[in-house]
Amino acid sequence: MMNDIFNLCVNFLNWLANVTGTSYVFVNVVIFCFIWPLLTVWMGFKILQLSKKVKRLSMLLKGIELKKD
Repeated sequence: MMNDIFNLCVNFLNWLANVTGTSYVFVNVVIFCFIWPLLTVWMGFKILQLSKKVKRLSMLLKGIELKKD
């Protein structure tokens, strides 16, 4: 099963290299040295942003619940 998934990924990278006129190595470097790290950093910032938003909304909701009583 794992070999099948790996081979599928390698075939996809080879296909992408052929479509873009580059090499397997170039596509691999672009994905794993540039795109993946950038997405990881972006997701980290997004998680921080959303956790702050959740915290603000939670505080707002607690304030509304206190006023109802």
